[in-house]
Amino acid sequence: MRALALLTPGIVALLALLGCGDAAQDGVAVGTLERDRIELIAEAQEPIAEIPVREGQSVQEGDLLVRHDGGRLAAQVAQAESARDRAAARLAELVRGPRAERIREARARLSGVESLLGTAERDLERTRKLVSQGVLAPDQLDREQARRDDALASRDAGRAVFEELERGTTEEELEQARAALAEAEAALADLRIHRERLLVRAPRAGQIDALPYEVGERPPQGAPVVVMLADTAPYARVYVPEPSRVRIRPGLDVTVRVDGVAETFAGRVRSVSHDAVFTPYYALTERDRSRLSYLAEVELLDPKARDLPTGIPVEVVLGSGSATEASGDE
Repeated sequence: MRALALLTPGIVALLALLGCGDAAQDGVAVGTLERDRIELIAEAQEPIAEIPVREGQSVQEGDLLVRHDGGRLAAQVAQAESARDRAAARLAELVRGPRAERIREARARLSGVESLLGTAERDLERTRKLVSQGVLAPDQLDREQARRDDALASRDAGRAVFEELERGTTEEELEQARAALAEAEAALADLRIHRERLLVRAPRAGQIDALPYEVGERPPQGAPVVVMLADTAPYARVYVPEPSRVRIRPGLDVTVRVDGVAETFAGRVRSVSHDAVFTPYYALTERDRSRLSYLAEVELLDPKARDLPTGIPVEVVLGSGSATEASGDE
């Protein structure tokens, strides 16, 4: 994995503090031009199969940036589709109801067991008479009684099956089948979403700032695989010296000077931090207070500023206008 050459906020703050002594005297805050950064992460721990873009390239919303290998998820989607189809077929079968052939088969079975029951009852009655006359032993009566009971139970079971088929599917069975189908469809939709997210696409127009991984690497789930800079006008991120902090509020009109550009740009403060970037661990004496610095963001209002590169040093002249929005510090 290639290392990202990015300055940490602490280093940037330190550089700003080293030069803010003179800036405080002149009512100037120093910093750099920045754009909104967008980090696109790996949704699954799958190998990278394709990176069709390069660092520094401009992209449009929806452009493919990184494609992960989707073989494993494709198999899971196919499995979920089969489960969905089985649930749908089962529901259709229950909605249609029992087949006519099964109903005729159940009726025939019931007729057969009823005939057996009739025979068993007649045999039982004859045996009972013969036992009373002393012709047969009493245990013969017990055997005929048991055979009649078996035939009766078979008749009741056959009748229950026939009546169930004749009445058709119950509403409870239909509800269970519908719920099973809905569950299968939800599982399939979830897998399809995961499969789609293996294709990392640009959420908006912008520029590729960093591609930390190469084709073939397997980034961990949640790791940034693409870092984009939004295709919008840059804003100035500056460090306001403590002596000037009391005058700075969101909505204040300021003047922005960009290194290497002769003309100046109109700007407006959009946010100021409550907390100082640097706070000593000991008591804030008058000398120490002057070393405090507060992070602020200034939007550039001139349309020509849209093409300015990111990372260029800037100076913001503080207190050159009046606040247009009395919204207080953010």
